[in-house]
Amino acid sequence: MALRTGSRLQQAWLQRGALAWLLWPLSWLYGAIASVRRALFRFGVLSTETVDVPVIVVGNVVAGGAGKTPVVIAVVQHLQSRGLQVGVVSRGYGRVTTGCREVVDDSLAREVGDEPALIRRLTGAPVFVAARRVEAARALIASHPRTQVIVSDDGLQHLALARDIEICVFDDRGTGNGWLLPAGPLRERWPRPCDLVLHTGDRPAFGGFTAQRALADDVVHSDGARSPLAALAGLKVIAMAGIARPESFFTMLRARGVVPIETIALPDHHDFAHWSRPPGQGYRLVCTEKDAVKLWHSAPDALAVPLRFTPEPAFFDALDARLAKLSSTDGHQAA
Repeated sequence: MALRTGSRLQQAWLQRGALAWLLWPLSWLYGAIASVRRALFRFGVLSTETVDVPVIVVGNVVAGGAGKTPVVIAVVQHLQSRGLQVGVVSRGYGRVTTGCREVVDDSLAREVGDEPALIRRLTGAPVFVAARRVEAARALIASHPRTQVIVSDDGLQHLALARDIEICVFDDRGTGNGWLLPAGPLRERWPRPCDLVLHTGDRPAFGGFTAQRALADDVVHSDGARSPLAALAGLKVIAMAGIARPESFFTMLRARGVVPIETIALPDHHDFAHWSRPPGQGYRLVCTEKDAVKLWHSAPDALAVPLRFTPEPAFFDALDARLAKLSSTDGHQAA
């Protein structure tokens, strides 16, 4: 029921229909509260705190997930390819723990969050989670003093952490109906000042950089082994996805010739704590990498299908130029 209710609301956010108009007065209240909060930071009533290295925030103004984590991973891997020491901070959405903690190779996703666990596994970068991202950033620098750049997974609206570069991510929804929550999908009004805009979908609604999204040619087993995705074509496959838009994963599987006999769409960040295996035998269980970091503990035979996310080269050129400018003007070490 929760998934259907969420889907209905996200559909309402695409146009200014009856439900959106019904919620429209509440969006003014939301906007007023958000404006007061921003003013408190602007006038120093609430403090914005800095750290000693450049901070890149990857976030969005649209609720419901727009592909931030693949962007974070791509940015981290790009900076690592340049020889930079990169760290990542996150709130750790969905975790059952509190406080600030480091994500290590054997961290359980339910203790640190599924996305931080995935970022750590795919990049090897130091990752810290905390409700206050500035606390995570300081803990990261203290534990890894050679860190030259910090990337914040989400946090565009987390104004307590000062940032040097903002990357705003959009998918094919664009800004939806253009209204603030709960009448529309916007967490804050758009357009707003932003350093880089990156579209993760196939049909950008307005200007910015673009990226290509495709499933990898191999699937990943729980022990790290790989096998061809094409080998699943013609087999009995049950596909599961606990992401913002599960159907996008199922569609990409079908496009690669893997036609599931059943698809199971779960809420984003589903924790699989009380998960029951689908009945039957002789099928292969396929999921996203984000789900796999949680599912492998109870279903080690599940196969994860990685998403290959590749921003256009001009995006990285623009990011590098901004980092270089920071280095020359502020003395930051991320040259």
